[in-house]
Amino acid sequence: MRISVIGCGYLGAVHAASMAKLGHEVVGIDVDETKIELLAAGRPPFFEPGLPELLTEAGATGRLRFSTDAGEAAGAKVHFIAVGTPQKPGSYAADLTYVDAAVDGLLPHLRPGDLVVGKSTVPVGTAARLAERIEAAGARLAWNPEFLREGFAIMDTLTPDRFVYGVTDGDETAAPLLDEVYAEALSAGTPRIVTDLATAELVKVAANAFLATKISFINAMAEVAEVTGADVTQLADAIGHDARIGRRFLNSGLGFGGGCLPKDIRGFMARAEELGVDQALKFLSDVDSINLRRRARMVDLAVEVLDGNVEGKRIAVLGLAFKPDSDDVRESPALDVAARLSELGADVVATDPEAIETSRKKHPELVYVQDTEEALRGADAVVVLTEWKQYRQLDPSHVKTLVSGAHVLDGRNCLDREAWRAAGWHYRALGRP
Repeated sequence: MRISVIGCGYLGAVHAASMAKLGHEVVGIDVDETKIELLAAGRPPFFEPGLPELLTEAGATGRLRFSTDAGEAAGAKVHFIAVGTPQKPGSYAADLTYVDAAVDGLLPHLRPGDLVVGKSTVPVGTAARLAERIEAAGARLAWNPEFLREGFAIMDTLTPDRFVYGVTDGDETAAPLLDEVYAEALSAGTPRIVTDLATAELVKVAANAFLATKISFINAMAEVAEVTGADVTQLADAIGHDARIGRRFLNSGLGFGGGCLPKDIRGFMARAEELGVDQALKFLSDVDSINLRRRARMVDLAVEVLDGNVEGKRIAVLGLAFKPDSDDVRESPALDVAARLSELGADVVATDPEAIETSRKKHPELVYVQDTEEALRGADAVVVLTEWKQYRQLDPSHVKTLVSGAHVLDGRNCLDREAWRAAGWHYRALGRP
């Protein structure tokens, strides 16, 4: 099938390459010439494991190409909208500028019978508004939300845990056409839910709101644990055995960040207020607040460990991305903590396997080094803020030979506490005695 993907950022680039992997003929379109050149050369402008190889492989088959010309979308049967929906400056609401611009650019090139498929995360009601314009051009609109995890985006595209199709009332052709697009995964038994446009829009933000709530819940328990002497990790293990709760995403620590969860729950609250049902989502304000408080508590813990003052103290910060296997520092708790420590006068030396350059753009005042041992050398305290595998596997005895002070702060509860203590470290973590 001929497919176009409008918007070649993180979502669009992964989707375009994955669709070509499935055997479709794909053109990815974006207004950013530099981005298009990089993708065409197999060099994505962000880090995602396996994507450079997939771009190169798909490009070599001739089934994948990239362009800045929206006219290249003409002739495709299915057009995916995969542009960003960032948070508006000074507001919780989602900025739909790029979505509207994508549709504007696509409309002149649509043919009767074409299917436009929204994948961007949008406020409920957006699809119905866009459907009127697209149907006026003789095409149809469906909404097919994405559920990608950074670091696993290719797998989540090729073998997702479910498909959701939002279709307009009476449209009996959109779902079968999407079934053709995703035939391989569907044949393997992937669940498929066909619903209306509004429900499909709500599925993504509801999923993110639930996940954010679960993460903030265990971090709220960590706050209680810290003043009672309880251990939040053991607490999570105990309640996680309840099948109604589950252990996944009950890891206490610095909380969530990235380009999805923070802005999506805020956008959800803003849309609920517009619809007059803001009370229904009032709890999400607390979810957001709990999440942000963990960052301040991490800074306080560092001050506490260093005898009440971090000024002039050398602090090794291990991890800057909001999660491992990513270079994304949008709303990153790790980068935020590093910056706050620097503002307090600490001599912060930060490192990350992939996120140094993205961090430097946001906080050029920090000192960045590529080598982990260089960051550790002479440190008065070590702060682990992103749970990269190489940090989880550090040898505490060896690290102790590099530092000036054997203080380790585990911001993700990802280290072996007993091993570090046995090696002579003063170990502290959020929510643990």
